[in-house]
Amino acid sequence: MAINEQQYKEIKNKLNNYDATLVAVSKTKPIEDIQALYAFGQRDFGENYVQELTDKQSQLPNDIRWHFIGHLQSNKVKYIAPFVHLIHGVDDYKLLREINKQAAKHKRVIDCLLQVHIAQEETKFGLSDEELKQIINEVISNPSALNNICIKGLMGMASNTDDEHKTGAEFRHLKGLFDKYAALSTSNFRLSILSMGMSSDYIIALEEGSTMVRIGSLLFGARDYSKAG
Repeated sequence: MAINEQQYKEIKNKLNNYDATLVAVSKTKPIEDIQALYAFGQRDFGENYVQELTDKQSQLPNDIRWHFIGHLQSNKVKYIAPFVHLIHGVDDYKLLREINKQAAKHKRVIDCLLQVHIAQEETKFGLSDEELKQIINEVISNPSALNNICIKGLMGMASNTDDEHKTGAEFRHLKGLFDKYAALSTSNFRLSILSMGMSSDYIIALEEGSTMVRIGSLLFGARDYSKAG
């Protein structure tokens, strides 16, 4: 599918009205498609698979801001630590420690989002409200233990449903948690990003306070699972 410049500009204009960032979800998409969006001015791209991300990063311009939006395994952090811009789906303190360890090796601070489970589907990853509270307490109670990471916000995915009221309520819940913890601030905990909303529900997410949306199919077309890595 050729990248639709008009569609891209329309999405960008909507996001600009909310001062929100677009992460173009480029997983399973060829280099050529990413280069086309890059030519339009897009710089933030999201990938789900570590091997695919490292392959693309090595072939594309250095000013691309790469977002890892999949479920990250601790043993693969080292491969993206040299360059990743933002890790979206952190839901485990041990993973934070590993990200911190690998970031220190490269003398970097890696920004992270804590993923909260707001949907009803059990298949989605994420922290419960209580687990979120616990991990935040661990981070802010001993900031010197994690000098090379910074928690920049929260991320969540709504239920896969056509019920817009349900979707809105789930996003609203996450915004409430974001507002609750945004008042806290340490050297490695400064909330400014609320990442919620995808191709099917990003308008609702924006209305509920999202500052970052992850859009793939509206930009690139349907996913080709045969190319998934």
